[in-house]
Amino acid sequence: MTILVTGGAGYIGSVTVEALRTAGRQVVVVDNLSRGHRPAVDPDVPFYHGDVGDATLIRRIVDEHGVEACVHFAALTYVGESVEEPERYYANNVGATVNLLDALTVGGVRGFVFSSTCATYGEPIHMPMNETHPQHPENPYGWTKFFVERELEAFEANYGLRFAALRYFNAAGAIQTRGEDHTPESHLIPLALQVALGQRQGLTVFGRDYDTPDGSCVRDYIHIQDLARAHLAALDHLQSGGASQYLNLGTGRGWSVLEVIEAARRITGHEIPATDGERRAGDASRLVADATKARTVLGWAAQTPDLEDIVASAWDWHRNHPHGYGEAP
Repeated sequence: MTILVTGGAGYIGSVTVEALRTAGRQVVVVDNLSRGHRPAVDPDVPFYHGDVGDATLIRRIVDEHGVEACVHFAALTYVGESVEEPERYYANNVGATVNLLDALTVGGVRGFVFSSTCATYGEPIHMPMNETHPQHPENPYGWTKFFVERELEAFEANYGLRFAALRYFNAAGAIQTRGEDHTPESHLIPLALQVALGQRQGLTVFGRDYDTPDGSCVRDYIHIQDLARAHLAALDHLQSGGASQYLNLGTGRGWSVLEVIEAARRITGHEIPATDGERRAGDASRLVADATKARTVLGWAAQTPDLEDIVASAWDWHRNHPHGYGEAP
């Protein structure tokens, strides 16, 4: 069975590709490399440089490789950018995904694992958040994922496409061979590590007046290797005839921005200066997962739940790859 991984040259996608191959699965990758990195995918993996919205390309890949299921990562994922460029996010995340789903179902693919997000919930009503929490996203990025979830329901009703929409919280950490390399970088942990590496002067804490213990935003950080395992488990669930699912992926523990910065200081031994800034549009105060359903349905739980272990894994990768997948400027 061949698995098509869209966005397989990206941060989480590349780790999942490696995990799939380690598990003995045949994999083919499509990525337009707008934010992914070709070196993140081993050269012996079939790779197509193209857009997931290109239905002709997707049909050709499905036919040539005998694709039976798809893991869909390819998307724009920056909250702030989505507020500034909502039309771009809807076109890429929703429009292109509908084209992808059309091409897959015409080609006979009936299993789909979707990289969704806790951003579909919006500002929390109760904590931790389970899958029945009301969905009212705070930003266009969250709305694009929300709309794709509704499209998945329509494709199941009309074409029999079974899906697992994995609503994960904050992806973080690294493995020995793959880590986080975004341009521009907007995620807290790699930004803190760039300060420790002397690549930036300091950090800005966006908002110190949230209703949280220290006033900064709280997030549930989940190691990318745990995320990769969840995608494999979701594929197994669908391949064994399991029903479509919405599943949270997280540790159940929230860490504030200030706590993350302190952890980075301890791990790196660097000061990592931080100054206070205004809130960013679209940021929820706290997002923490109730992942009970994932344990029940998939038998999955985070194996690396400790923040310091997550930060340490990222620090190891960034020290060994100070310029990410590229050459030094």
